[in-house]
Amino acid sequence: MLFSDKELREILLSEDKDFLEELYKEARETANATFSNKIYIRALIEFSNYCKEGCYYCGINRNKSSVHRFRLTKDEIYSAAETAYEAGFRTFVLQGGEDTHFTDEAFAEIISYLKKNYDAAITLSLGVRSYEAYKLFKDAGADRFLLRHETADADVFRKLHPSDQSLERRLKAIYDLKELGYQVGTGFMVAAPFTNHESHIKDIKLIREIDPAMIGIGPFIPSKGTRFEAYPAGTVELTRKLLAILRIEHPKALIPSTTALNTISETGRIKGILSGANVIMPNVSPKFARDNYNLYDGKKASGLEAIEGVRELNEYLKEFGYEIEFTRGDYNV
Repeated sequence: MLFSDKELREILLSEDKDFLEELYKEARETANATFSNKIYIRALIEFSNYCKEGCYYCGINRNKSSVHRFRLTKDEIYSAAETAYEAGFRTFVLQGGEDTHFTDEAFAEIISYLKKNYDAAITLSLGVRSYEAYKLFKDAGADRFLLRHETADADVFRKLHPSDQSLERRLKAIYDLKELGYQVGTGFMVAAPFTNHESHIKDIKLIREIDPAMIGIGPFIPSKGTRFEAYPAGTVELTRKLLAILRIEHPKALIPSTTALNTISETGRIKGILSGANVIMPNVSPKFARDNYNLYDGKKASGLEAIEGVRELNEYLKEFGYEIEFTRGDYNV
């Protein structure tokens, strides 16, 4: 089902707990109808916090001099994948800043190695690249690509990014990925600077048009030393409302309960799942990488957010009637 604009406004503005609990219940039931009580798990490998882009909100943007930069070697990436595979993971997520040190050919080599050596899906989160680069990665064996549009409001996008970026360019990349046959993920920041409920209604409508396999949303969290360091973070409740709306409108989508959501609240992860999310991405990166890949302040990357806590995470989920599913968890139309 699709909500009308009026219904979306009523949900986003509502403070009626009973009404919202019914919404979350409907979202859970929608997810359970497709995925049962399974929560898909992905191995997150953060390979570099170097980035050529200057996004004003981002904790690893090119202009932030206080960042302790790192870049994993190919062998370190392969080692993280090996550790994840031995632990049962069957999806690797390679995520990093837009690091020009890694050429398209170098990425293709990494993808090809992982594909040859592991029976696992490969998800990339490498930012905006050329059609030719995306094709090279796909031919090497990549299965999925995550590229959030961040905000569907072009005016807001311009205020959050330098002039060398545009919403149009990002959307072209998303549609290039779809054309090439990737399982594509998009999404947005909840309550980012300059956004409001009307902005998020635009996000919801854009996601309808894109019809992605994956939808990733999380609350905006400020990063010290950026232009928006004093801006308030998004809230758990608004994120839950949006997760529920997106789950109901996209019953088969793979929707993570993000690290950002669990960063702003100790119960954020489970509240995301209880609002329709069905994916968690524990961090399998080396500790020095986890400690320095900080897109925002206070990012959690240990305990239940990391590979070491997977068994404990499964026991925690069971308390709420869910359990981890280690299979690839591909999107099924």
